[in-house]
Amino acid sequence: MAESKPSDTSTTRRSSSWSFGLLVLILTPVAAAIFLYQLDSFDPASLPTHEFSQEPMPVPKLNPRMLQGSEMIGQGNLLGPEDIAYDANSHLIYTGCADGWVKRVTLNESAANSVVHNWAFTGGRPLGVALGRAGEVLVADAEKGLLEISGDGVMKPLTDEAEGIKFKQTNAVDVAVDGMIYFTDASYKYGLIEFIWEILEGRPHGRLLSFDPSTQETIVLLRDLYLANGVVVSPDQTSVVFCETLMKRCTKYYIQGKRKGSMEKFIDNLFGMPNILYDEEGHYWIALGTKGLWDLALKYPSIRKVMAILERYIGRPHIEKNGGILAVDLEGKSVAHYYDPELSMVSSGIKVDKYLYCGSFVKPYIIRLDLDQHAARTIT
Repeated sequence: MAESKPSDTSTTRRSSSWSFGLLVLILTPVAAAIFLYQLDSFDPASLPTHEFSQEPMPVPKLNPRMLQGSEMIGQGNLLGPEDIAYDANSHLIYTGCADGWVKRVTLNESAANSVVHNWAFTGGRPLGVALGRAGEVLVADAEKGLLEISGDGVMKPLTDEAEGIKFKQTNAVDVAVDGMIYFTDASYKYGLIEFIWEILEGRPHGRLLSFDPSTQETIVLLRDLYLANGVVVSPDQTSVVFCETLMKRCTKYYIQGKRKGSMEKFIDNLFGMPNILYDEEGHYWIALGTKGLWDLALKYPSIRKVMAILERYIGRPHIEKNGGILAVDLEGKSVAHYYDPELSMVSSGIKVDKYLYCGSFVKPYIIRLDLDQHAARTIT
């Protein structure tokens, strides 16, 4: 019987030791992750995914590379230009930025020659902006509530609570012809700096509200909304269309006529988290911040819990991509989709003349795309 050589025994032992070490190396972080998952008290809710449309939304025209040919307006001077309001009389764009300023942008044919002016300082975080009926600008400020800024830049607070509950994320605003102001509070639980927890938790803390300037009355029209976002008054003034980020949908709420106070689906099963504006030419433009892994996260609370643990202890990975803008008609039928794999966190979009202007919650500029040169096309 042959005896084992010392070198063979030593090699076997080293191999076994290396295998055991590798196994420990793999299982230790897995065990730690499982332990941390079980220990963490964060309890994300299941979204009512049964309300999601099961059929994919057809889009007749696409531009899947909208950044090709895009220009940057106000680069470096517009930090997080969330929303866009265009004044056709003065040819100015108003936008709220992360530095607390509502800024005016003078547009030129050359994007490089567009001029940014610091116009009114809110002291908070202005998000939604809308033109009033007498030259004023209405601002939904996430920290300060609903504000009015006069034509010469004087700011006046309008409301910051309803039914005894303070707004935590005043988000979007629009004004009807009769002067009634409609706006959203994305959450009465989480402030803007905590907005990611509103998404990860998945519970409805949002509200749709109205403010009557003649009576100074604030009314809650709808509650229990899933991160209430954009809102726009329909051109016939009979309804408003509002967005819910977590449900990836826009809903019509009637404000006039026999159906006043009722709701109906406008569009759902969107490609990302929506916001909405109207272009005065028969189309709504819905900003879609991102798509991809977030779609799965919204369906599965376990994924959101993992993301919450990463957010709390390590830092959330940046998984946002394929942001863009969807154009739809007055009935909510899709017309064209502009997006790009490298684009994310698009927060608003509006067509002005031949250009599409896109705001962003985080980018330091407004994107401009020439729709004559880079129109969405039918893809077969």
